[in-house]
Amino acid sequence: MEEVRKKLKDELASLEDELHFKLPAEIQKAREFGDLRENAEYKAALERQSIVKARLMQVTQRLRELESIDISQLPHDRIAYGSTVVLFDLEKEEKVTYKLVTPEEGDPEKGLLSTLSPIGSALIGKEEGDEIKVQTPNGWRSFEIARMTTIHEQD
Repeated sequence: MEEVRKKLKDELASLEDELHFKLPAEIQKAREFGDLRENAEYKAALERQSIVKARLMQVTQRLRELESIDISQLPHDRIAYGSTVVLFDLEKEEKVTYKLVTPEEGDPEKGLLSTLSPIGSALIGKEEGDEIKVQTPNGWRSFEIARMTTIHEQD
């Protein structure tokens, strides 16, 4: 999770630099072109400023959310953030292993499943032996939780 925090803090710094230094310079330069009603550069800079402010708020909120996660409060006996789960796909009759991670870390191809993905959110609070049925972009899928390891049991 530290990697995600660092990435978000770096993005935050970049956005603040753009908002407080680069965009004001662009807006000032565009003002020098004259009539602001038909000034495409001015309108584009103001639009970009609005986008940057919105993204700044999103990143700040996400950092607050990440800071509020207390690993010691995660369950020891049920699936939660950081758990590694072995699922048995009941249709394909094969096992697949995922680690539940933040949305920023999610990469299903690498076995990193976001806690907000359809399968990830269906797994939260479940335990070994439970079955889940999940609507995915590719249709309904059914899994049995063959094995789970919580974040507390991992190195």
